[in-house]
Amino acid sequence: MTSRPAQSLTDLLDLVAAAPEGPEVVAFFDFDGTVIDGYSATAVFKERLRRFDVDLFELWDISSAVVEMRLRGTTVDNLMDKAVRALAGKTHEELMEQAYLLFRSEIASQIFPQVRTLIAAHKARGHRIVLSTSATPYQATPVAEDLGFDALICTHPEIGDDGVLTGSLDGLSLWGPRKAAGIEDWAAAEKVDLTGCFGYSNGAEDVPMLETVGIPVALNPDGDLDRTARDRGWARVRLQKPTTGVDVTSTVRSVAALGSVLASAGLGATLGLLSGSRRVGANITNSVAPELALALTGIEVEVIDEANAWSHRPAVFLFNHQSTMDMIVVARVLRRDITAVAKKELARDPRFAPLGALFDVAYVDRANGAQARDAIKPAIDKLKSGTSVAIAPEGTRMPTSRLGRFKKGAFHLAMEAGVPVVPLVLEGAGDVMFRSAFTAHPGKVTVTVGAPVPTHDWTPDTLDDHIAEVREFYERTLGHVR
Repeated sequence: MTSRPAQSLTDLLDLVAAAPEGPEVVAFFDFDGTVIDGYSATAVFKERLRRFDVDLFELWDISSAVVEMRLRGTTVDNLMDKAVRALAGKTHEELMEQAYLLFRSEIASQIFPQVRTLIAAHKARGHRIVLSTSATPYQATPVAEDLGFDALICTHPEIGDDGVLTGSLDGLSLWGPRKAAGIEDWAAAEKVDLTGCFGYSNGAEDVPMLETVGIPVALNPDGDLDRTARDRGWARVRLQKPTTGVDVTSTVRSVAALGSVLASAGLGATLGLLSGSRRVGANITNSVAPELALALTGIEVEVIDEANAWSHRPAVFLFNHQSTMDMIVVARVLRRDITAVAKKELARDPRFAPLGALFDVAYVDRANGAQARDAIKPAIDKLKSGTSVAIAPEGTRMPTSRLGRFKKGAFHLAMEAGVPVVPLVLEGAGDVMFRSAFTAHPGKVTVTVGAPVPTHDWTPDTLDDHIAEVREFYERTLGHVR
């Protein structure tokens, strides 16, 4: 495969590409510190504290278990037992609901972006990927689903016949050697030869796990695992951390970018008034503001198949939605003769409102279906007058690149105006700016412009099929389908 252990993501991708194809090769990933930059149990406990779901006795009990584990080197079992005991009386359904909420608000932003690249490389070879962790399903399931893992090996709390947790574990926590045993049991059941499989972990407690596979990788290793991996000649690779925090440099850049957008909008509005044309003002703003904002924030935009953005105008341009940065990127790609349909809350967002006024954006109340239908009438008029419309069919920002449900409004709009839909697939927008963040970070966003999709033969009866076809293009481009 290679003459030296992998030391970079490129080396690792080469290693994966050289592996045999097919589902008999499995990549086993640890969770905390390996797939996410942090510890899911900490996020869960903080969320419970915010909801006042922790009493003083439990706080003392958990804190003492953490201290004992760190100072005396005890196993995680004591801590896990106490944490699961606190879940007694809660239902599986309510805990899963809380798990998805926590994923969207916090844990999604902790996923190492390059983990997605690594997983995509395995999937391209037809490998199976398995998340193996000592965490519970209430920590790991949303991440496993979002990243497309084929299986989840984890610690299971005991659930009664009534769907209520008993406060005990169903077996033992999958920590250290028991995680390795869990992988061996899974492999035996699936008739998988582990000598041809990959294992990824960041912690020394997972040396037994890494010893079970033929291709062990210390991914984002702690000091002890790094030394062990070096001594044993294992691959040692560190991934770039998620850029979702607030730092002085990014904050200053983001403020400067916002200032440049507002200044550009002011210039465009002034020139629009002087020329007597709002469209002229909007086009001037659109030619200046995105370039300045992207340059100031250090964000590079690569456009693939850009000619598709110009071959059929006017059009309804669709884009997958992850962050506030999306509209800046879309404006950079489309450049002129463009407006948008947006949720009404953005009318009060100081980062968006000035541009919304200049571009005569149609604001939609998502809770009011009748109002939403009325709101698209001006957009239809815009399309018929030659101005294209940009709209996010998901209707809201998603926490990761996984697509939300596509709503029908954008497709009805194109069908009624008799114009094509053009998909813009954004990759990396959520990495440079998380969905709820006010600060952008340097990075790269790739935009793939799909071929225009004619709508002249669409009917209300066939609309669902057409939406599914457009969505498939997004899924395929984002690597979510093989």
